[in-house]
Amino acid sequence: MGIIKKLSKSIREYKKATILTPIFVALEVVLETVIPLLMADLIDKGVYNGEMNSVVKISVTLVICAMISLLCGILSGIFDAKASAGFAKNLRKDLYYKVQEFSFANIDKFSTSSLITRLTTDVSYIQMAFQMLIRIAVRVPLMLITSVIFAIRISPKISLIFLIVIPILGLGLYLIISRAHPYIKRVFKTYDKLNNVVEENVSAIRVVKSFVTENKEIKKFNNVSNDIYRDFSIGQKIIALNSPLMQISIYACIILISWFGAKTIVGTNMTELTTGQLMTMFTYAIQILASLMFLSIIIVMITISRESAERIVEVLDEEIDLKSPERDAVMEVKNGSIEFNDVGFSYVKNAKKEVLKKINLKIESGETIGIIGGTGSGKSTLVNLIPRLYDVTQGELSVGGVNVKNYDLKVLRDSVAVVLQKNVLFSGTINDNLRWGDENASQEEIIECCKFAQADEFIQNFPDKYETVISQGGSNVSGGQKQRLCIARALLKKPKILILDDSTSAVDTKTDRKIQNAFKEKIPNTTKIIIAQRVSSVQDCDRIIVMDNGKINSVGTHEELLKNNKIYKEVYYSQTKESIGEDIEDIETEGGDANGKEE
Repeated sequence: MGIIKKLSKSIREYKKATILTPIFVALEVVLETVIPLLMADLIDKGVYNGEMNSVVKISVTLVICAMISLLCGILSGIFDAKASAGFAKNLRKDLYYKVQEFSFANIDKFSTSSLITRLTTDVSYIQMAFQMLIRIAVRVPLMLITSVIFAIRISPKISLIFLIVIPILGLGLYLIISRAHPYIKRVFKTYDKLNNVVEENVSAIRVVKSFVTENKEIKKFNNVSNDIYRDFSIGQKIIALNSPLMQISIYACIILISWFGAKTIVGTNMTELTTGQLMTMFTYAIQILASLMFLSIIIVMITISRESAERIVEVLDEEIDLKSPERDAVMEVKNGSIEFNDVGFSYVKNAKKEVLKKINLKIESGETIGIIGGTGSGKSTLVNLIPRLYDVTQGELSVGGVNVKNYDLKVLRDSVAVVLQKNVLFSGTINDNLRWGDENASQEEIIECCKFAQADEFIQNFPDKYETVISQGGSNVSGGQKQRLCIARALLKKPKILILDDSTSAVDTKTDRKIQNAFKEKIPNTTKIIIAQRVSSVQDCDRIIVMDNGKINSVGTHEELLKNNKIYKEVYYSQTKESIGEDIEDIETEGGDANGKEE
């Protein structure tokens, strides 16, 4: 019931259509069960007795009932389509909006392919189930009950046939569904794998082709696709058993009704049962058994969609671990000062090993800070804490003199511009992409930011300049061009803090230096944090932080670190290709290995 209650919130403005659908279905069913009674009267009172007035009168009534039933059927179909399509639209929107609220920690719990499956395949199954529930699931029990009631009114004795057949049929259907459900459930998890394989292959198609691994990827796809085929085919084979079961039940009922009906008519000289009533019993038998067959289809659909419903509700119920304060949220970031006070962080709660440990650091507003360190040293994790992409697990982090947890999230993130390692451009023109930084930015502001980021020159070489269309993922621009466009986009935010996470790695040293100089001249009051692998990218910073194994190893200027820090010294000399023989001897004498780590 909790799942139904949660999903029903997405009906919203389609409540009217949802209510009207079963109402028209109920009217349609009542008329459909009345029509066989009229047919019996037509045969017994009109045709059998030769009364043309009765024939005409009953025929007119039959036509009216049939027309009204048809109209109710059409209206129920229209409202059903509107309600189910609207419900699916709202549900898809609710899911998408929920995902937009996710923090990085929330996103880490669900794979991208799994979220795509839930937004597409799972919602489609829920839509079909909802469509059946408000129409067929109303029609079937009503048809079953009314047909049984009218059948009992005609002949209680013959109606006992239904009381024998229905339980047997119900037990058979239950066994079929219970056997098929595990296979259907497993298919949805395999769908996630299939989407993951397709997404990975398409997004990395250039790598696949460059390594000539198309056959390997095809084999991987075929394996997952075959898993879906195997489980679905087994499940569908089991479900297909309901068809012969229904056929046997229908034919058994018709034979038994024919036998007992004919015997009753002949034996009582039509005093207990007339020819018209016998024909009506056949009609009700088909209606009752068809209702049970549709009931089995509904159960199958609900069985399939139940797994989808659970997966969708899992996303909707996901607790957002990063929220703005409910009361008294700070709505202004005064400046770009940053302070880490005994900050610790781990991606998993209660983890034994922390990614960051005891970080104590104070950065003044307008200062330019470089961060350098080996892979996995915690550089990116450190800066991701500043705009609250993750929350610290220990200690306190302040921006502008205020704990980041006290800010309104939008206000904080609008004041921090981050150019991440994975630069992403979206489908659309260059202008469209740049206006992600400021949707109201003028063309002059866009051009100015592009000049700062050293992007204007190559943009002007495009035939359409700033109206050049960027392909999905920025596949029609080079890595260096993509990085410069992302930097320009970040500058358009006019942030108080600008973070560049290895975002000039694809840019040549000369262009990198021009970008650094532009930062100094054009945005002196913005705090700039530059993560880089190249020493040349950070050596002119006011201070450089050396990270090692989740800790701050040392902080100082280029000259100070070159003199006193073994890690920085080794990185610098290895990049500048100078001899470090004597320096390494000093490092080894001090008890460190060639990587500058303690033995």
